[in-house]
Amino acid sequence: MLIETLKLLFSRDLNKLKDEIESYQIESQLWRTDKDISNAAGNLCLHLIGNLNTYIGAELGKTGYVRNRPLEFSEKEVPKDQLISKINETILMINNTLDSLAEADLETIYPQIVFEKEMTTGFFLVHLSTHLAYHLGQINYHRRLLDLKY
Repeated sequence: MLIETLKLLFSRDLNKLKDEIESYQIESQLWRTDKDISNAAGNLCLHLIGNLNTYIGAELGKTGYVRNRPLEFSEKEVPKDQLISKINETILMINNTLDSLAEADLETIYPQIVFEKEMTTGFFLVHLSTHLAYHLGQINYHRRLLDLKY
C-alpha cells in the first residue's frame, strides 16, 4: 500500500513541478535570484531531478545515473522544455523503480548511509517525497515573487 501511495505522491508533485516550470511567463526568470533568494527555480528543479534520480533511480532502480550535484546549483539557462522532459523521465523512472519493489523491500535498510545513520527504505522514500514537496513550495513562491519583476 505504501508503494502505491508513494507513486501517487511523487507523480502528483512532479506533475505540479511541471506546471510550475511551465507557468513562468518569462523563461529567463527561472534562473533569477534576488536578495535573500539564493536558489533559482531552475536550479531547484535540477536539484530535485538529480536527487530523485540518484536515490531512487541509481540506488534502487540500478539505472546507472551519475549525479553532479554542484552542477544542479551552478548550471543556468537550461530551456524550459528540457526541464519538462527531465521531469517526465523522472516520473517514468520512479514508477518503474517503485513497481519493481515489494512492500517487504520497504522494511529493509536503505543501501546507502545518507543521514549518518541507517534507515529503512520506506522511511527514506517518504523523506524524498517530503523533500520534493518542500522545494516545490519554494519554486511556487519564487515564481510568484520574481517571475514578473524586472
